[in-house]
Amino acid sequence: MANIKSQIKRNRQNEQARVRNKSVRSALKTYARRVRESVAAGDQEAAETALRKATRAYDRAASKGVIHKNNAANHKARLARSVNQQGQ
Repeated sequence: MANIKSQIKRNRQNEQARVRNKSVRSALKTYARRVRESVAAGDQEAAETALRKATRAYDRAASKGVIHKNNAANHKARLARSVNQQGQ
């Protein structure tokens, strides 16, 4: 346990950020799952709608620093490729 006042505060801040980031990452997984489920069901319109929502969520998470921007780009590209392959 930290004895230094500033470190006690940093630990408190880090815990708050960890909990906040955890919920954002969980939501990202949900958005991605919805895209995959729409593709699997063969519903092109629902897949495109889910992809738009997922893309927006990934961009927001990357801009806030929850995930790295390249991580967001890789996930978005993979989801978009699956939606586009389904449409052909």
